[in-house]
Amino acid sequence: MKLIECVPNFSEGRNKDIINQITAEISSVSNVKLLDVDPGKDTNRTVVTFAGHPDDVIEAAFLAISKASELIDMSKHEGAHPRMGATDVCPLIPIKGVSVQECIEYSHVLAQKVGKKLKIPIFMYEKSASSKSRENLAKIRQGEYEEMSDKLQLKEWAPDYGPKKINVKAGVTAIGVREFLIAYNINLNTSDKKLASDIALDIREAGRAKRDKDGKIIRDKNSVMVKIPGSLKSVKAVGWFLEEYNVAQVSMNLIDYKITSVHKVFEEVRMQAQKRGLRVTGSELVGLIPLDSLLDAGKYYLKQQNKSCGVSDSQLIHIAVKSMGLDEMYPFNNNEKIIDYMIDDSQKLVDKTISSFTDEVASDSPAPGGGSISALAGSLSASLISMVANLSYDKKQFLNKKKINDIACSAQKLKNEFLILIDTDTKAFDQLMSSFRLPKKTDKEIEFRNQKILQMSKLVTEVPFDTLQKSLEALDLVFEVLSIGNKSCISDTGVAAEMAYSCAYGAYYNVKINLIDLKEDQKYCKKILNKSESILSEMDSKILNVRNKIIEGLNDE
Repeated sequence: MKLIECVPNFSEGRNKDIINQITAEISSVSNVKLLDVDPGKDTNRTVVTFAGHPDDVIEAAFLAISKASELIDMSKHEGAHPRMGATDVCPLIPIKGVSVQECIEYSHVLAQKVGKKLKIPIFMYEKSASSKSRENLAKIRQGEYEEMSDKLQLKEWAPDYGPKKINVKAGVTAIGVREFLIAYNINLNTSDKKLASDIALDIREAGRAKRDKDGKIIRDKNSVMVKIPGSLKSVKAVGWFLEEYNVAQVSMNLIDYKITSVHKVFEEVRMQAQKRGLRVTGSELVGLIPLDSLLDAGKYYLKQQNKSCGVSDSQLIHIAVKSMGLDEMYPFNNNEKIIDYMIDDSQKLVDKTISSFTDEVASDSPAPGGGSISALAGSLSASLISMVANLSYDKKQFLNKKKINDIACSAQKLKNEFLILIDTDTKAFDQLMSSFRLPKKTDKEIEFRNQKILQMSKLVTEVPFDTLQKSLEALDLVFEVLSIGNKSCISDTGVAAEMAYSCAYGAYYNVKINLIDLKEDQKYCKKILNKSESILSEMDSKILNVRNKIIEGLNDE
């Protein structure tokens, strides 16, 4: 699943009706979720956050920018925050399944469309910038709306898209790509803001002023302040006093969490606090955080505890939250703080209880059916493999901890992939049924319907085929853990093998029956069938070997 976030800043923070009309445009686009609307009266500015599939986000962003240009008159605008346009800035942020480069390409698509259709001059900034001089938004915005008309006439400030003269009503807009910004505060066992500020100066990338032995700031020959860089790259930090809780905080923006992770920041502040006789008591997130950031933190702290990292996402999140004290001030709600979960609020089969899932399977609906059940069997196989690996990790007699950890992690990854396939199989079947209900009154409609049916028929075949392929991966992991894992868990290992084997044949049956509707594409059918039968042949051979080893092991016990 591809996800990007968009955080446009609109130059209106007082008129609720205008703000609502702009956000309504965003909400009108399907598969886009409005996450936050933050208006500011003094700044006369509203920061809006939404996310979804890139194509849908680009459409929503264009509609919002268009509505803002219609409703906001920059020639009459006043506010405390620097600004240059009705939509002042519109950053795109890659969240999941999208590279920075892909996101940059999307930003140019949006910029070109806005410039051409809305006649608004566009500057590309940050990672989308056409030159180094345009990366910094503050430089682009310098002079603000009032000086933009003259600025656009300068050769070095010709817009990247749109007209070379200001849109009097809508102004100028900056569009670009940046990494996800994490607003993160760490709490200290003191109310002294100066101590927090001192730590902030030592850790932030910008660092602190270099001073001579008398405490005087050192300057270079051009009278520019010489600085001592801080210990953490891509981190901005200040000392803060939180009156509500009577504690000092190191308040930070993590500009690029992939360069400096949340847990690295936490550990660095903890170390700096210890140097000053202080203690970190916990931390808080202001806004949202990507799932992978917390998963990485969870793995880091499990490694510190000499524990296997091959555990579920929920366990990794729990370890991260507890290790960094993210629940010190208020409960940490995964669905409200993790952007991946907040966006994806669809009703999934995998989120049902066992009883409600089996009830749905047992109903008179054809889906979920054999394909989803086969994927479920695969997920159970992978779960048992991970369990055996984790039960082996702490035992002293199993010295190859790296290998065991790798097996556990691979099994967890495979488990998650099978879980996705449970829902994907059912969704694919529903999409096929929908294609049969398409209109067929005209030749054009008939042609489109037939193409859609063919496309969906291939999809309902390829999903169980994917399940079949992964069943072989599961059986291979069974063989690995059987060789080096905890012998006391040999029966569990045997069940994992049988689940993988059942998964394989169940998936094969679904591939086989779905190929019936694809007889007109014999080349495709032959290709899928040959691959499927080859995998089954390999499964048959390997399961016999595994079963023999299981029986031998049980007899030895």
